[in-house]
Amino acid sequence: MGKYFGTDGFRGEANKDLTYEHAVKIGRFLGWYYGARLEKKAKIVIGKDTRRSSYMFEYALCTGLMASGADAYIMHVTTTPSVAYITRVDDFDCGIIISASHNPYYDNGIKLLNGDGEKMDEETILKVEEYLDGGLEIPVATREVGRTVDYVEGRNRYIGYLIGLSKYSFKNVKVGLDVANGAAWSIAKSVFDALGAKTYVMNNNPDGYNINTDCGSTHIEHLQKFVVDNGLDIGFAYDGDADRCLCVDEKGNIITGDHIIYVYGAYMKERGVLPNNKVVTTVMSNFGLYKALDKLGIDYDKTKVGDKYVYENMVKTGNRIGGEQSGHIIFTKYATTGDGILTSLKMMEVMLAKEKPMSELAAPCVFYPQVLKNVRVKSKPEAQNDPDVQAAVQKVADELGNTGRILVRESGTEPLIRVMVEAESDEACEKYVDDVIEVIKAKGHLA
Repeated sequence: MGKYFGTDGFRGEANKDLTYEHAVKIGRFLGWYYGARLEKKAKIVIGKDTRRSSYMFEYALCTGLMASGADAYIMHVTTTPSVAYITRVDDFDCGIIISASHNPYYDNGIKLLNGDGEKMDEETILKVEEYLDGGLEIPVATREVGRTVDYVEGRNRYIGYLIGLSKYSFKNVKVGLDVANGAAWSIAKSVFDALGAKTYVMNNNPDGYNINTDCGSTHIEHLQKFVVDNGLDIGFAYDGDADRCLCVDEKGNIITGDHIIYVYGAYMKERGVLPNNKVVTTVMSNFGLYKALDKLGIDYDKTKVGDKYVYENMVKTGNRIGGEQSGHIIFTKYATTGDGILTSLKMMEVMLAKEKPMSELAAPCVFYPQVLKNVRVKSKPEAQNDPDVQAAVQKVADELGNTGRILVRESGTEPLIRVMVEAESDEACEKYVDDVIEVIKAKGHLA
């Protein structure tokens, strides 16, 4: 992880942590780097979410790219996975996404993709950071300055790609979509409508300030009520850039990323198309998922938290489905990144193929109670490595034994320590999480 770029890009409060000057310089570097390396005019595609500051960063990036002689292709408001798809299939040198995902509107981020639509390699990221810190001098273009190209056709092509993936008509299926006032608002309904669903949409009026505000996958309770009140068959909730998806079954129960991995992993095994007989999870996945997978005879790999690490495992091993409890699900046959709308289509496929409601498909995956609390700290490494904090964590682990587990880790995108406990009761989870947080507080680590 670099100085500016974490596991999910350069993220921070707009014009405070991440400024328009940063964006200009990132554009300057990428335009020069790909032009010089490939000995041609660089061709770079950009997409953004609905935050007000995304427009500022879009223009700043374009300014930097053009000043270095690159052409900037603008997809406008679109999802992270759509940029990844178009970068790959339309032979762009790299892709840029302007989004802070599930964060509030006043944050923003810049995520970089290589020409294969994958997260940018660490070596290139470190070169970007070196330039941001003034460690490199690069020339400006003179007679060969770049230009911007309206590329809304890329978004439309991605919509067509998703529609073409469905094996079934959604006719007469009542589907609820919470698009979080984010990037999915201009895409998701079009896909479901085209496939024949009776589509009910909420939080689809972005104004630049309401992205993720009391809506979407981070506030799924509203979709739960919406599904039940409207008698829907299924509901899907996305985050701001729609690279994650959580579901709500017809009874209003939450279907997490772990459930999704179970449901689709079981479906793949049943059809004999689960490579290595294995799915990929992170260390945050629930005990209940592993117990359910064990009953089906499905193996699993565990990675560090972050879809980046899940994808790296999948590329290395040939595993075809993996993801996070939070809803980042990767289907490597179809995408190089988590894709919320694609995940929705895959859940619809299982329901229609099995002719069963989601509640029945997910029922074998019974979760342990889990409590996760985020603690804002001054320094993540100092809090994480404090001997007294580590001793408190070990004490909880010893007391839980084989009846649960504790996980304490640093957030890759925010100044937070995440404390998670799984145990046999909610009360035990709360107690053990609070015991560790009290030590973090007592040692003066809180921001």
